[in-house]
Amino acid sequence: MPKVLCIGDVMLDVVVKLQGAINYGEDTASKITTHGGGAAGNVASWIAHTGTHASIVARIGNDSAGAALTSEFEVLKVDHSSLIKTGDPTGVVVVLVDQKGERTMFPETGANAGLILSDMPSLAGFDAAYISGYALLNPRSRTGVLEMIAEIKSAGIPLFYDTVTVGAMKEVDRELILSWLPLMDYVLPNEEEALYVSDTKDVDSALTKLLELCPNVIIKRGPDGAVAQERGADRIYIDAIKTLVADTTGAGDSFAAGFIATKISGGNISASALAGVTLSATCVANIGARPHVGHTL
Repeated sequence: MPKVLCIGDVMLDVVVKLQGAINYGEDTASKITTHGGGAAGNVASWIAHTGTHASIVARIGNDSAGAALTSEFEVLKVDHSSLIKTGDPTGVVVVLVDQKGERTMFPETGANAGLILSDMPSLAGFDAAYISGYALLNPRSRTGVLEMIAEIKSAGIPLFYDTVTVGAMKEVDRELILSWLPLMDYVLPNEEEALYVSDTKDVDSALTKLLELCPNVIIKRGPDGAVAQERGADRIYIDAIKTLVADTTGAGDSFAAGFIATKISGGNISASALAGVTLSATCVANIGARPHVGHTL
């Protein structure tokens, strides 16, 4: 069975599904549930859901939220032996989801900081590594994660990188983000992120610029599917899978998981992108960013 190492963040998501318009200063009817979250944790969970082995490298608090997340990884069959407990509280995200399923996130990083090289397990047997952009954007984790990347590259293991939200990327200089892309074998931004990182106005221009830095670029386009290209090859367009959207939280993470699991199992970039949009459609049809395990946390 192929094995994927997922490096980055694990969070507790508090999802507030609004039942109407927000009444500022007053009560607003909502449905509230808690779920496992964090980009790296979500990708690992969806990779395991495909039947591919997934291991998570991240940090949580020694608290009830951390215990709940660990328990969920057990159920999802994600290897959490490199999930480090710290004295900081487990990271939490409040996710507001409107009636169209669009999410707005309010994160508190908590324990998701300070990753160091020794947090990473032996690379023997791994076929791919996923890096969450949040891990590199966090100044307390950046050095350690860059050292992990250097070790992964030395081992000849392909690197898949998700740039994560524009709101998070605006906290650092764009040139710094661009400097990380040549380290990666695959970069998987969504459309907004691709336009921001490349400083372009359209998807085609963004692909062209990003391909100068990374040999494989896959741009996630939500209801418009995805566009992908290997350097020197034809551009590939994949339609989205029609579904009733309940919550877009984790859409990009589930896409990345489907893409990675298929790619390392021998699929070409077209089949891998199709697997990504298919898994993403499953994710957005439910509340929460991970595969459902029969209960919420």
